[in-house]
Amino acid sequence: MNIVCLDLEGVLVPEIWIAFAEKTGIEALKRTTRDEPDYDVLMRYRLGILNEAGFKLADIEEVIGTLDPLAGALDFVRWLTAQTRLVILSDTFSQFVGPLMAKLGHPTLFCHDLVIDSDGRIADYQLRLKDHKRKAVEAFKALNFETFAAGDSYNDLSMIDAADQKCLFRPPARLIGERPDLAVASDHSELQAILSKLL
Repeated sequence: MNIVCLDLEGVLVPEIWIAFAEKTGIEALKRTTRDEPDYDVLMRYRLGILNEAGFKLADIEEVIGTLDPLAGALDFVRWLTAQTRLVILSDTFSQFVGPLMAKLGHPTLFCHDLVIDSDGRIADYQLRLKDHKRKAVEAFKALNFETFAAGDSYNDLSMIDAADQKCLFRPPARLIGERPDLAVASDHSELQAILSKLL
């Protein structure tokens, strides 16, 4: 295995939007790609809520600063990066993840960017590239890398399907039912065991 491609939120770190929803009490912000497969629809929905409530980037950053990697994630990342290359392919934003990436030892991350206005509000978002997770895996394969991909949600499926080896990580029950062809890891120990066989 030459390159392991992993999703970030729900795999290595908590879901940032859910943490912010819990902090603010806005239940509607708990909606994620597990619930809404169309990422643009989901982000427009989130930005509408933030704008209506008057929240700024600093409000979200404050919550992110309190978060830690998921239990077992740091040890898993340390083990994995000692074995092979790790690239995190995420639909999060560079403005969100600095503190969490530091806590993971700064593995390579490809993600998107937010557009912040002069008042510190999130005015919009810019995709690095539409379906960038799949396209990154395909690019690695075109460079003659053997690839492995894992993620927890619908927005990870195109990346997972493009990879040579693959599995789901703690996906919702609905996704397990829809994709019985995919192996499932319920924790980092199981994911490590799957990768150990491939490595």
